[in-house]
Amino acid sequence: MRQAIDARAAHGLDQMPFLSDASDEAGITKQALAYASALAHGATDPTKLYDVYTVPRPDPDLRAGLATALGANNVKDWLASLAPADQNYHRLSKAYLALRQQPGAPTPAIPLTGEAIKPGATDPRIATVARELVILDYLVQGVAQGSRYTPAIVKAVQEMQADYGMKPDGVIGSAALAILNMSDIDRARAVAIAMERLRWLERTPPATRIDVNLAAARLTYWRDGEIADSRKVVVGEPDRETPQLGSPIFRLVANPTWTIPRSIEGETAAKGAAYLRANNIARKDGWLVQQPGAKNSLGLVKFDMLNDQAIYLHDTPAKQLFAMIQRQRSHGCVRIDDALGFAEILARDEGVTDQWHQAHSTGKERFVKLPRQIPVRMLYQTVLFDDAGEPIVRNDPYGWDDRVGAALGFKAGKALRVETRASDEGP
Repeated sequence: MRQAIDARAAHGLDQMPFLSDASDEAGITKQALAYASALAHGATDPTKLYDVYTVPRPDPDLRAGLATALGANNVKDWLASLAPADQNYHRLSKAYLALRQQPGAPTPAIPLTGEAIKPGATDPRIATVARELVILDYLVQGVAQGSRYTPAIVKAVQEMQADYGMKPDGVIGSAALAILNMSDIDRARAVAIAMERLRWLERTPPATRIDVNLAAARLTYWRDGEIADSRKVVVGEPDRETPQLGSPIFRLVANPTWTIPRSIEGETAAKGAAYLRANNIARKDGWLVQQPGAKNSLGLVKFDMLNDQAIYLHDTPAKQLFAMIQRQRSHGCVRIDDALGFAEILARDEGVTDQWHQAHSTGKERFVKLPRQIPVRMLYQTVLFDDAGEPIVRNDPYGWDDRVGAALGFKAGKALRVETRASDEGP
């Protein structure tokens, strides 16, 4: 057991103490169960770290497992079996072990020496700047050539500056470099947090499900264990974050109405009667309700979900938001790129295509119940994988990694929180 705990860096847990001087059976058992718990469902409890966390979690009987392992004299193997066994977890483990071997002092990827880089300049740092912009999705791979600060790179920097609340002048000074520079220590911390988030999740999720990565603002539809579809989404802005939910879709709503929440009703009403008429909004039973149509903030389809947070997936008339890099711009619900196309896929796969087409064609609000509920997981993953399977550390738009990192024993990392704002009054 001691050997297993000594090797905890493979799980990004080396900043946490699990060993004590206890030599009696009760003390040793307590140590073993604490480490087993960390591997089996996380060293931290997301339900205590966040106001809302309802994503399904593993719940193994660790005491029974330990008793069996002790009887078979294979505690080390039993402990190893508790952590996630998927390929991504192993990739993260390998990356963490490599990163923690680097020198202790954080070394910036882009040297901080030298003057600010202005558009059109030639600077040896440009190649590294471009690489980091590619990682953050602001620049397409292969666009940057050499050391010249080209218009394409300038545009990418300006978009990044706008997303992080800076003046979008394209000048790469200390503020821009603070976003682009991530040390190996920062990367190691992010990778350890990513492993912890994977440990929170049930080991065998439903083969058919929808995963929404709130950090990357992207949806993945799994069908029978294979990725059937992936598309962009718009999620809650910072301070109105989409919560980490486990909640199923149970029906499609064609041509939905939208009952405007009390939280934004005042600002909507303040726009005046002419605005309300133009956007087909009227008061009904004490609420402002927007009728179906092209201007409806829910678009032409809503994906109703079962949860007490009033969170759901839906279409939107604000199609321009999907062209943005940082898509944390809603009031909390999740907007889907080409939502009608996605509804068509779900209707086909669930055998309700005819009912869906009929409901949609009426132009009125109609409901199509799915024969089986489709689980949805709202996840938060700031470490993704490139085409070669290597981990790439992205930004932390909600700042949610900080509390996990602190609980794992890491010092505060670099703040990579975006400053996006909702651009309309939709949910």
